[in-house]
Amino acid sequence: MRYSEQFMEHIEYAFAAFCKVVLGNAAISAYRDFGRKQKREVSLDYLMSETPFEPFTTDNYFEQYDKPTVFGAKEQKIIVASKRLADALLKLPEQRRAVLLMYFFLGYSERKIGNEYGRSRSTVNY
Repeated sequence: MRYSEQFMEHIEYAFAAFCKVVLGNAAISAYRDFGRKQKREVSLDYLMSETPFEPFTTDNYFEQYDKPTVFGAKEQKIIVASKRLADALLKLPEQRRAVLLMYFFLGYSERKIGNEYGRSRSTVNY
């Protein structure tokens, strides 16, 4: 079946009009989305001028570190470099401190720690 040249031209014009409508609607949606995004975001210039803190950090490779604290658990030495963490650990009772050191630093499971202290896995921390 052959279409006339006039009909084919009509189809091309209709398709071109359809494409223009679709592109126009896509542009409107994009502008709308951009506007919504602009309302939610804060510019870096504003952050730099209006906020009292700096929104970035710098590396300090040669700064002085706290004096490391050495703890003992299961006849092993554990060196804690953070003064805040060491102070917090020193405030704990000896058994609680040993449980935390064995779990977090030595990699013991709760079951293994429970076996060391003769307790069940669920009551090892009490």
